[in-house]
Amino acid sequence: MGRVAGKVALVTGAANGIGRATALLLAREGARVFVTDLKEQEGAQVVQEIVQAGGQASFLRLDTADEKNWQTVLAAVREQAGRLDIAVNNAGIAYNGTVESTDLEHWRRVQSINLDGVFLGTKYAIELMKVHKAGSIINLSSIEGLIGDPTLAAYNASKGGVRLFTKSAALHCAQSRYGIRINSVHPGYIWTPMVKGLTEEDAAARQRLVDLHPIGHLGEPDDIAYGILYLASDESKFMTGSELVIDGGYTAQ
Repeated sequence: MGRVAGKVALVTGAANGIGRATALLLAREGARVFVTDLKEQEGAQVVQEIVQAGGQASFLRLDTADEKNWQTVLAAVREQAGRLDIAVNNAGIAYNGTVESTDLEHWRRVQSINLDGVFLGTKYAIELMKVHKAGSIINLSSIEGLIGDPTLAAYNASKGGVRLFTKSAALHCAQSRYGIRINSVHPGYIWTPMVKGLTEEDAAARQRLVDLHPIGHLGEPDDIAYGILYLASDESKFMTGSELVIDGGYTAQ
């Protein structure tokens, strides 16, 4: 307990899945958490769960692809908490499509949330963190940011972009002596609403996903949340620009 005690955290896409698990875990370990999402009812439920367990949390509605919304949210964090120590850029969407079947509209939508949202979240978190010369930013990429999949053209591009953008931003902060660390997390397939939506009516499709992971099962949201907690805490003070792969052996093959 208390691995991030006294710290202020913001988590995007925190209404469900990995974001929800991360918000709950950070709060349980002592952080004051700003739960952000477009899903207001589900986000409020996460806040309620944190508060009922004795933690501190608030909900802020956030469209991660909207720069003005980011400015408003970070201004609210500054006003309510006075600082930001941890930013978890988790919000993202999936889209199945090859380079030929993906149209420009869907391509741009995936990039706007998965990549633009991470850029904006990192940019404005740095602005608030550098005042206090400390902070940890964790950007959610994917194993699909490390390897290619013929049916995930837009998703591959967005998550690969997160991977290298994270390194660029990490180097900038390190060389500027801001005291801000930035790392990416690369999950394998995790049993979240996103993955459930892809496989819930197709047991064979789910088994195919399981078979991709040598460990023999899909991951759970907490598997990723614990990795994020490590990066958010001072235990990882020598890590920046790094890739934390949590994938059940998927990319070891």
